[in-house]
Amino acid sequence: MNSSRLNHFLVPVLAVLLGMIVGSIVMMVSGYNPIAGYSALLFGAFGDPYYIGETIRQTTPYILAGLAVAFAFRTGLFNIGVEGQLIVGWLAAVWVGVSFELPKAIHLPLAILAAALAGSLWALIPGILKAYLKVHEVIITIMMNYIALHVTNAIIRSVLSEEGFKSERVHESASLRSEFLESITYHSSVHYGIIIAIIGAVVMWFLLEKTTKGFELRAVGFNQHASQYAGMNVRANIILSMVISGAFAGIAGAMEGLGTFGNISVKSGFTGVGFDGIAVALIGGNNAFGILLSALLFGALKVGALEMPSSAGVPTELVDIIIALIIFFVASSYVIRLLLSRLKKGAE
Repeated sequence: MNSSRLNHFLVPVLAVLLGMIVGSIVMMVSGYNPIAGYSALLFGAFGDPYYIGETIRQTTPYILAGLAVAFAFRTGLFNIGVEGQLIVGWLAAVWVGVSFELPKAIHLPLAILAAALAGSLWALIPGILKAYLKVHEVIITIMMNYIALHVTNAIIRSVLSEEGFKSERVHESASLRSEFLESITYHSSVHYGIIIAIIGAVVMWFLLEKTTKGFELRAVGFNQHASQYAGMNVRANIILSMVISGAFAGIAGAMEGLGTFGNISVKSGFTGVGFDGIAVALIGGNNAFGILLSALLFGALKVGALEMPSSAGVPTELVDIIIALIIFFVASSYVIRLLLSRLKKGAE
């Protein structure tokens, strides 16, 4: 492994360790026992089959949200609208899941495809505005998050719900639930979505690293002027990048709608999964397989944190502080790289 790749691997690892260490200091200053806190967190994430199942379930949408953010990053775009694309994907998947009765081999793929299409269409608008009018995608995607939230709430109340609060459960033929996975994890809410998420990571890796179109997308992200000079269609590639990113986000919504919850309800605020996807992508180095690991870290932190108040008396908010510290150290990667460089020179 060359020095560049080694640093690329070490920086997020050191960022996580530094976040944990500073988090320990915060716990001690706040009057809590960090060893007891982290022990409770670890047990709450991996202590028995039920907790493992819940961690995998929580990891699933994080993988796809991270892939959505990372795909845009790798092609020179910042898709901060993953949250909105996830919500419309969730709505589309549930809509198909409750509106039709079809064989599972048709119904489930159709619901997931509807989610991908909804996410893509929601990302298409900022893609077109970016490509043709040079409107910054961050501004558009942030605004479209709020549009997605309130439009989906209106549709749930007026179309999908008789109670005005949540939809019916999706038909079994459109469900990602797995009796086998539930039985081996003591009836956790883990479902087959984890398989789809892993396939998504492989698809992103193959598309970006092994195809001509992936090379074009990355080239446009590196330098639009050079790409245009080389004969690439810059506008089309910007739009395509946003569309693919939106598809990953929409499928993340399908994991929630068809797997975890089995329906969709009116939301008072954002789910947070799409925004956490930004951190997952950063810690994973915008690499498909790095995102699998960083999503697992986030899933473990979120699920394990639920055990901390009861077992160690540590409030769950401290996990959010630890996550924020990890992101801070990832964002400060220049300092970590400088430190590694100094250590290497000292060793030589």
